[in-house]
Amino acid sequence: MYKKKWRLLSICLAAAMLLASCNTAEKQGDKKEDQKSKELKIGITFDTFVLERWIRDREIFVNTAKKLGAQVDVQNANGDVKKQERQIRQFIEEGVDTIVVIPVDCYTLSEVITQAREKGIDVISYDRLLQSTGADLYVTVDSGKVGRLMADTMMEKLPDGGDVVLISGPKADTNSMDVLNGFKAEIEGSKLNIVSETNAKSWAPENGFQAVTEAFQDIREFDAVMCGNDGLAGYAIKALSERQMAGKVIVTGQDADLDACQRIVEGTQTMTVYKPIEELARIAAECAVKLAKGESLVGDLIGRSEYKVNKNGDQVPYYGLDPVAVTADNMDEVIVDSGFHPRSDVYLNVE
Repeated sequence: MYKKKWRLLSICLAAAMLLASCNTAEKQGDKKEDQKSKELKIGITFDTFVLERWIRDREIFVNTAKKLGAQVDVQNANGDVKKQERQIRQFIEEGVDTIVVIPVDCYTLSEVITQAREKGIDVISYDRLLQSTGADLYVTVDSGKVGRLMADTMMEKLPDGGDVVLISGPKADTNSMDVLNGFKAEIEGSKLNIVSETNAKSWAPENGFQAVTEAFQDIREFDAVMCGNDGLAGYAIKALSERQMAGKVIVTGQDADLDACQRIVEGTQTMTVYKPIEELARIAAECAVKLAKGESLVGDLIGRSEYKVNKNGDQVPYYGLDPVAVTADNMDEVIVDSGFHPRSDVYLNVE
C-alpha cells in the first residue's frame, strides 16, 4: 500500500511537470505566432548622450535591429530617473516587444520593470545591471577588469609606488563601483597609495577638473589620477595643464573616446580602456529581436550556467565581453586597425 501511494504521487508529480513544460512551450509558441502578424518593436532608453560612447552604441543597436526587421523607439533620459520611468511606462503602453534599459540609477526602476515583465515584455539590462529587480538578460563589458587594467598600467608606470587621486563615476552606477573595486583590489599590497577619492555626479566631466584642483589644494603633490571615464580624464588633464603638469602625472580613463586617443598619442593621457562597443551593441540588438520573437537565448548566445546575481538576489542571464588596455604602444593595433577610429583622426595633432 505504501509503495502504491508513492508510485501514484510520482506519477502525479511527473504529470504536473509535463503540464508546466507544455504551458511554457505554448506561451512561447503563442508569442511567435503573434509576431508573425505584426512588426517587431523594441524600446531602448539611454541614461544620457553626453558621453561619446553612447551615441556609437545607439547607432549600432538601431542599425542592427532594423536589419533584423525590428522598429526601434530610442529615448534619452538625460540623467533623470523619473524621466526614464516615464519612458518605460510609455514603452509598455505602446506594447513594445522588448525593452532595453541603460539605467540612470541601477537601484531604482523595480516597479516599472516588474510591470513590463508581468505584461510579457522581455527586459534587457544593457551595460549596467539592474539591482532591485530581475531582467531577462544582462549584456555588458567586464567592469572589474577595466579597473584592474587601469591599476596594472599605473603599477607598471610607477614601479616605486606613488600617490593616486581617484575620480570615479556616480555610486548609483554599479559599473562605476565595479571599476573602482577592481582597481582597489588590484593595487592591494602594492606601493600605490590612494590619497583622494571622489565620485562624479551623473558622470559630469567637469568633476574631473574640480577633483584635481582640490587635490592640488589639499595634497599639493600626487603621481597619478584614475578617472572613471575619458570625459573625466579630459577635464582632469585640463587642471593638470594649468599647472604645467600634463604628461608628468599618470592619467587613466575608459571608453577610448577619440579625444582620449588623441591625448594618448600626444602624451598627456597615459591610457584608456577600449570596450568592444560594436560587438556589445550588436549582440544586445540581436538578443532583443530574438526575445521579441519569443526565441530562447540559451545555447546560441547564453550558456545555461552564466548568470549574474543582483542586490535583490535575482539571477540574471549574462553575456560579458573583455576590455582591452590602450596605450601609445598599441594604439594602431587596437584602435586604428579595428576601424574604431581613423588613423588620421587619432594622430591629427601629431603628424
